[in-house]
Amino acid sequence: MQHAVGAPLPPPHGPGIGHVGRPYQAQHAGHPGPPPISPPPGQAPPPPAPGQVPPPPAQGRPQQPLAPGQASQPGWSGTGPTPPPAGQGTGHTGHVQLPPGGPVPLPAPPAGSGTGGATLAVLLIGPAGAGKTTVAKLWAARRRVPTAHVSLDDVREWVRSGFADPQAGWNDHSEAQYRLARRTCGFAARNFLANGISCILDDAVFPDRPVVGLGGWKRHVGPGLLPVVLLPGLEIVLERNAARSGNRRLSDEEVARIHGRMAGWYGSGLPIIDNSTYDVETTARVLDDVLARSIASPPAW
Repeated sequence: MQHAVGAPLPPPHGPGIGHVGRPYQAQHAGHPGPPPISPPPGQAPPPPAPGQVPPPPAQGRPQQPLAPGQASQPGWSGTGPTPPPAGQGTGHTGHVQLPPGGPVPLPAPPAGSGTGGATLAVLLIGPAGAGKTTVAKLWAARRRVPTAHVSLDDVREWVRSGFADPQAGWNDHSEAQYRLARRTCGFAARNFLANGISCILDDAVFPDRPVVGLGGWKRHVGPGLLPVVLLPGLEIVLERNAARSGNRRLSDEEVARIHGRMAGWYGSGLPIIDNSTYDVETTARVLDDVLARSIASPPAW
């Protein structure tokens, strides 16, 4: 049944009452109807609705008395949920207070080799086919401390209807969705870090667009973000791109164009890993060593 916008909603169904105020038994012939609702203690039961047969007296074993503060629950004899502490505000989830996410500061140098147990915010940069997402996932999974991975391409694809497909070219629509996805990733990273969980993000950031690319990431995450560039040879990214499917696969011309623009990171001061001859395991280990050096001597960017 549909109702006009702004029209009052029909009254809620009462005990034994179906649609439009008709008794349940009038709509479902031969069916006894829903069980009656017991009145509160000390209150007489309401009279039966027209056409409704009065319920028989309760039989069986007597009901156990309720403990103080325990509400009657049909089919459930346990105690209710523990009420939240007095004065609990809206910034809580259950009984766990979540710290507000703020700009990520530079981490303290780790005590041992590699990044150890340091809480980090990492941005892995590279062209399509560099292996950013695969390496980031493995690096996050192998750390000794809780670490999350957020891929900007995955977040962009949260938009289903009206998705700005990168194969259709770069325009105002795709630019707007990219900026929105980057802000969403930055918000997620700050909240992970505020709750003691490291986060590695991956994105194809171009060096010739500092305000939109790397500068945008720094604004959304914070000054403690550690960028690392993953840049294998062109023949490697072309081979990996050929194994892709869907909108993640680009034309060879587009891959070569992106790879050429990424070469601008040389001389930028950011650490660059050429993983042309590395497998994923080796690349993840090299990434951890590079990040440890970046913590000790942060790159200027």
